[in-house]
Amino acid sequence: MALRRFNAGGKKQKELTEEQKQEIKEAFDLFDTDGSGEIDSKELKVAMRALGFEPKKEEIQKMISDVDDDGSGTIGYEEFLKMMTHKILNRDPKDEILKAFRLFDDDETGKISFKNLKRVAK
Repeated sequence: MALRRFNAGGKKQKELTEEQKQEIKEAFDLFDTDGSGEIDSKELKVAMRALGFEPKKEEIQKMISDVDDDGSGTIGYEEFLKMMTHKILNRDPKDEILKAFRLFDDDETGKISFKNLKRVAK
């Protein structure tokens, strides 16, 4: 998924692109497994991982309680979009670079070897 935070000129993005909104909608629909139009904490965690985040259980619970006005323990698409918009636009670029590096450095040597590159290129 291409959830970039900077535009082509390298400036910080102020709002989501249509492509990013579509990716968020696709993630929501994919993880709304019962078709209810709402997702619960387990579905939210999986959806966020699909969008490149690694949320902790406490973070998931807080995110839901922050927008769950009726106390149902679930959130609808509009709340999910608002939540993810905030998270995407406020990502730390250093964290993003480190995540990408760790994908290559699977043996945790602190370096990217030819073996690491071959594994990723497969």
